[in-house]
Amino acid sequence: MILILSIYENGQSRIVKKSDFSNVKVYLVDDFKTIYLWFGSKSSKRKREFARKKANLLNDKRKVPANIQVINQDKEFGAFLAIMDVLRKGFDEDVSSTKREELEIEIEDTLELIDSGLEMDLEAEITLAAHKISEDKVPYEELSRKLAELQLTLLRATGKPSEKEITKKCNDILKSSATYEELCWLVSELKILVNKNHLEKKS
Repeated sequence: MILILSIYENGQSRIVKKSDFSNVKVYLVDDFKTIYLWFGSKSSKRKREFARKKANLLNDKRKVPANIQVINQDKEFGAFLAIMDVLRKGFDEDVSSTKREELEIEIEDTLELIDSGLEMDLEAEITLAAHKISEDKVPYEELSRKLAELQLTLLRATGKPSEKEITKKCNDILKSSATYEELCWLVSELKILVNKNHLEKKS
C-alpha cells in the first residue's frame, strides 16, 4: 500500500498513480513505515516547504509516527532507490490511494486479529509475510535478487525478466543502503502485488 502525492505551488496536493520524477516536481511517497519527500533538482522552495508540512500533518494523525526521509533528485538511496522503477510504472488506484491510519501492524497485533476471526487487510498480510522472511533469516543478497526479480516482473506486461536484467537490478539494490527489514517488507509487498496482477489477468 503506497500513497503517492504530487505537491503543487499553491500548497495543494493530489493523489497520483505514478511518478514521472520531473526535475521541477515534488512528490510525497508514503508506504506507512516511511514518508519519502522527493525533491526535483529545480523544484521550488515553496513546494518543498509544503511537502514537509504535509508529511508532518500525516504523522500527527498516527499513533506511531513514520520516519520522514528527504530524497534529492539524482541522490536517491536506500529503500526509495529500490522502488523507483515501480513508482514510475505506478500502481492500481486501490493500492496507491487507499490509506490507513496506522503506520504498521506489529506481528503480535496481526496474530491477535487472526485469532479474533477478523479479516486481514493488505498491510497485515504484508506484515506476516515480512516477519516470516525475517524469521527464516533469508540472506540479504538473496532478498535483493528476489526484489529485483519482482520489480522487473511487475514492470513487464508479459514474459519473465532475463537473468541479465535481474542481475543488473540486483546490483543496483545491493549498492543502496536498504536495511534488512526494508528488504523483507518490500519483497513481501511486491510479491503480493505481482500475485494480484497475475490473478487479475487470469480472470
